[in-house]
Amino acid sequence: MFLQRKYDVSKRVLTMFFAVMVMAVSAVEAQTPSTAAEAACMIDADTGKILYQVNPTKWVHPASTTKIVTLLTALDQGKDKLDQPLQISWNAANTEPSSLGIAPSDKISIREALKGMMVVSGNDAAVAVAETLGGSVSGYAAMMNNEAVKMGATHSHFVNPNGLTAAHHHTTAVDMARMAAYGMKNYPEFRSIVGMKSYNVKYLDGRTPKYVTTTNHFLTSGYAGANGVKTGFTNAAGVCLVASATRNGHTLVVALFNDDDRWEDAPAILDYGFRRIQMGE
Repeated sequence: MFLQRKYDVSKRVLTMFFAVMVMAVSAVEAQTPSTAAEAACMIDADTGKILYQVNPTKWVHPASTTKIVTLLTALDQGKDKLDQPLQISWNAANTEPSSLGIAPSDKISIREALKGMMVVSGNDAAVAVAETLGGSVSGYAAMMNNEAVKMGATHSHFVNPNGLTAAHHHTTAVDMARMAAYGMKNYPEFRSIVGMKSYNVKYLDGRTPKYVTTTNHFLTSGYAGANGVKTGFTNAAGVCLVASATRNGHTLVVALFNDDDRWEDAPAILDYGFRRIQMGE
């Protein structure tokens, strides 16, 4: 009799515990945010787990989020050359619309160009980096595609380093989130560069540094833990954002493509992700 009563009490306690857990998980799921994005994906950078997705494998124009891959390719495949002078052709210097404002006569290292490229979204710097490290834009694009495969991006293909609209230049939300997460996890310099709100680009000849400020409003929005990574816009792509944040040792990355509400959607989706982590999902 005593053992049966003890068993019944234990059973009721367990039942109540699981009921509470189900209700808590259901409450989190009920708060799943909607998004205006054509495609979206959020990844836990530490585990690789997908925590949110909308059309995650749909091909999209990446616009300047392409520069995430440009930077990672340089940090990996060109890591021994980053302090060498950047070769700036007239073709690179005249690449628009967004630019760092470099000229063929400028004396600047590849590393400094990469920092300026990411902060101000300089298409001119991206092309100069590609021509310097890859010999040509197409040569560097091949390096970028090899890098993408290495990072597990199976639905992407790049033909330029800046993201200007071109045939066969495409990605997916899951691929871009995965590549950005890879950079945040494995490359301290990547993490540092994509988190810059402003920067003084230094020249090798000692001229006055060029002060640039970020195009990424998410970084300056005051969102708790915001630490990256890149904006994008073209007429074909619409407005895009890859955003990352770290809280309590967990880094989440969300990729949003063709999302007119990107500044509101990114915080809402990241908050949802951190709630899921807190629940132990």
